Amino acid sequence: MSTTQLIRTDEEATQIARKLAASYALHAGDRDRERRLPEAELAELSASGLLGITVPAAFGGAEVSVATLAEVFRTLATADASLAQIPHSHVVFLEALRLQGTESQQRRYFDAALAGQRFANAQAERGGRTAADDATTLRPRAGGGYVLHGEKFYCTGALFADWLVVRAVLSGAGPAVDAPPSTPGAPTSKVLAYLPRNTPGVTVHDDWDGMGQRTTASGTVLLEQVLVEETQVVPYTSIFERATTYGARAQVLHAALDAGIARGALDAAIVQVARARPWWESGVARASEEPLLVQQAGELEILVRGAEALVREAALAIDAAEANLTEDSAARASVATAIAKVATARAAVEASSALFDIGGTRSASDSLNLSRYWRDARTHTLHDPARWKVQHVGRWLLDGTLPPRHGQL
Repeated sequence: MSTTQLIRTDEEATQIARKLAASYALHAGDRDRERRLPEAELAELSASGLLGITVPAAFGGAEVSVATLAEVFRTLATADASLAQIPHSHVVFLEALRLQGTESQQRRYFDAALAGQRFANAQAERGGRTAADDATTLRPRAGGGYVLHGEKFYCTGALFADWLVVRAVLSGAGPAVDAPPSTPGAPTSKVLAYLPRNTPGVTVHDDWDGMGQRTTASGTVLLEQVLVEETQVVPYTSIFERATTYGARAQVLHAALDAGIARGALDAAIVQVARARPWWESGVARASEEPLLVQQAGELEILVRGAEALVREAALAIDAAEANLTEDSAARASVATAIAKVATARAAVEASSALFDIGGTRSASDSLNLSRYWRDARTHTLHDPARWKVQHVGRWLLDGTLPPRHGQL
């Protein structure tokens, strides 16, 4: 019998996230330093019910708003950005099921999520000309079903997952890219295969060696002649044939993670200020009274709070778009999300670096491991380039150019 809690409201979801974050924060620095993988913490996450909060109400879930979902991720990332990133793909692929799955597929996998089972990604590859190219193939086999073959990297959470969701190209369609079907020459051949983690032919390697996000276990997944049933396959490319918030949903959660890192770094800086000595030229009794330090702290709070506000604004724009989905509402949601993503990336990197300016020399002690905030920020913000988001925002602002439809916008 499952011991997983069933969350029924948005308020309950945010309350549980706060409790988990408080628990996760206690040993986050030690986990990062020792690269101690968070198996016990993920078991808590599964039992908490948070993995089922996006399941549609018709299937027994809370179907929380995107605003609530983003706040849950931001809250968890304030405590431990690695732990918070692990369920990112989980909720993204539940959204793919909501958009593209059959009723029986939805019932099967939504029930699994409500039971606390974890879904992880096997999407990215390192061998293509660009990050959008996939070589992993799904080939039809005699008698029905498919054979899956390929290699994936940056597979966050795969080591801890109950299910792996593999993005692949259907055999015979040629190399596919994440582009809308309206793009000249763009094939429409990508699919998602939902596989039990222990499927024969699936091997997960714990070879992630990033300087930050150290305990996400974002390593390699090898797929060697894996048998896949037709009931395990969900269309992917066709998500982008019409107006959609799929990419914005995924990206606003990345923005929430960065906002959480920024807030966590600033919170840590304030703790260090209380322990720091004032600079002798200031003539004040406490570091927190130094006028220049006060100025910098105020500037950082404005930066971080602004980033948090932009995440909320973007999440509300997505909620509004989904209530009345049109080309215009989807574009506005994508633009708002792109703005939030750029702002939170800047805030995360700046706040996690300024932590040491405010905290002083003692804050650089390796025993405190405060460098994890900067390492996490610098690593996570590389997920997809902010420079392209700025371009899309500028084109929309100046000429009304609709942003492209893909999973990173």
